[in-house]
Amino acid sequence: MTETSHSHEEYLAELQKREASARAMGGEKRIARHHAQGSLTARERIDALLDADTFDELGLLAHSDLLEARENTPADGKITGYGAINGRTVFVCADDATVMAGAGGRIGYGKQMEGFKKATKLGYPCVNLGDGGGARIPDIMGATGMMSMTYRVDGEARNRYVPQIATIMGACYGGPTWTASVSDIVIQVKGAIMAVAGPAILEVATGEKTTAEALGGWEFHAHTTGLVDIVAEDDRDCLWKVRHVLSYFPSNADLMPAVVASKKSSSAPQPILRDLIPTDPKAIYDMRHVLDAIADDDSVLELKPDYEGSLITALARMDGHPVGFLTNNPLVNVGAMGPGACEKAISFICLCDSFHIPLIFLHDTPGFFVGKFAEEHKMAQKIMAFIQALQQSTVPRISLIVRKSYGMAHCNMVGGNMGASILLALPFAEVSFMAPEVAVNVVYGRKLKDLPDPETAKQIMLDEMRQGNTPWEAAGLNLIDKVIDPQTIRAELIRALKRTRGADGRGGRSKRLLANWSRMF
Repeated sequence: MTETSHSHEEYLAELQKREASARAMGGEKRIARHHAQGSLTARERIDALLDADTFDELGLLAHSDLLEARENTPADGKITGYGAINGRTVFVCADDATVMAGAGGRIGYGKQMEGFKKATKLGYPCVNLGDGGGARIPDIMGATGMMSMTYRVDGEARNRYVPQIATIMGACYGGPTWTASVSDIVIQVKGAIMAVAGPAILEVATGEKTTAEALGGWEFHAHTTGLVDIVAEDDRDCLWKVRHVLSYFPSNADLMPAVVASKKSSSAPQPILRDLIPTDPKAIYDMRHVLDAIADDDSVLELKPDYEGSLITALARMDGHPVGFLTNNPLVNVGAMGPGACEKAISFICLCDSFHIPLIFLHDTPGFFVGKFAEEHKMAQKIMAFIQALQQSTVPRISLIVRKSYGMAHCNMVGGNMGASILLALPFAEVSFMAPEVAVNVVYGRKLKDLPDPETAKQIMLDEMRQGNTPWEAAGLNLIDKVIDPQTIRAELIRALKRTRGADGRGGRSKRLLANWSRMF
C-alpha cells in the first residue's frame, strides 16, 4: 500500500487550524460570560502582564488525556510559557476559566508543575494567574486519578531560589490556593475567592452553610488570615501590581536586587521629620508618613497593610537600593504587637533574607500584648520563633530606636545585643523593660499609699526611671552606636546601608538559611 504524501502547505494548514482552535479557548459564549463579570480572559491577562509581543507559549496544543474531554479542553485549561516584564524573562501560568470553569486536569497541572520546575532551574521568576476551581473530578477520582494528581514531595523543595508571585483573580479553590500558599507574594482581586473548598462542597461534606466571601474573600484574608499581601481593585490593577512588586526582587537568588536611579537627595537634612515624630511618648502618629519621608519617592510598597497594623512590613528603596522596612506603628494599638504581628514579621524576614534585601527596623512599641488572648494564641512561642528567624537571617540589619522600645519587643526589633549592623537612636528614645508608669505601680504601688505625699513621691520615681530610660547612658557604655537628629534619619540609614555593602560593593549577600521556612505558620 502506498502512503499518501502531503505538502508543506497541508501540514501547516493543519497546524494553524489546531492552534486557532486552542487559542479560541472555551468559545465565544464563555468568553462573553467572562467579560460580563468584569474579568479579562487568561490570554488577555497574559498580554496585559507581559511586555508587548514577548509571550512564547508552550503546550498550546495540549488537551485532556480523557478521550471524552479532548475536544473541550484547549491547552487543557492552563496557558503556560515565557515572556518579559520590564525586559526580564519570567515564566507565567494562567488558569483559563472558560475551560471547565478553570478546574485543572492531569495534563494542565503537569504543564504548570513542569514549567515552574524548569523555570526555577533556569533562574526565572514564576507568576501564577489563578482563576480555577481545583482539580477536575473526572481526572482525580479513583485510585489511579488520585495517585496520579497528588502534590509531589519527592522532588526538590522550592527553596525560594526564584521569586514566585501568585494572583487570585476568580473563584480559586484547591490548586490555585495551594500555589498561593507557597508563593512569596499573593495578590487578590476584590471579588475573587481563595479557599480550600467552596460552600457547596462544605455543605454536602460537613453540613456547614456559609458564603464564598466568608470562606475566602479579600476582606477575610486581608484582615483576618494575613495570607494576602496586596489587594487589587480589578484584573488590570492586579497585573500592574505583579509587574511592580517584581521590580524589588532579583530574578533569582544568585543575583542581587536591581538598583534604580533615585532623584531624592541621599544626604540633605529633612526638617519635616521633626514634625512627623512627636517627642511626647504618649502622642499618636502614623509611622507610614515617616517611611514615605525617608524612603525614595513613591517607593514604599506595604505588604499585608490591613493585617496586624501595629507592625508595618514594607518593601521600599533607599538611594535606589531595595530594602525591607519592619516598623512599629503607634497609630494602631500604640504599636503593641500581638501573635499575628509575630507571624507577619517572620514571613517578611524570611522573604527579604531569601533575596538579599537588607532589613531596617524602626522601634516605637510599648511591647507585646499579654493576657489570655495572647496566651491562647501561643504568644511566647511566636515571640521566640520571631527571635529564631532573626538569629538565622544574614542580611544586613539596621535598627533605629525612634521612641519607645520596651520589654522583649526591644529584642525582637533588633535592639541591644541582637546583631544589628548598626544601632541608632533618636535623642528622645526610651528603652527599658516596661513603661515607667507601669513599673512604678508594680514595684512601689502599695508602698506609695503609706507615704505622706504619694503623688509627689510617684512623680519623683517616674522622673528617675525616665532618666534611666534615655539613650545617654546606653550610648556612654557603647550599647548604642550613634544618637542622631531626626532630620538626618534618611542620610544615616543610607550611609549605613552603603557601608554594609563592603569595600568592593558586593557585601550584604544572605546565606539564605531561611529560604525553606514556611511562608506563614
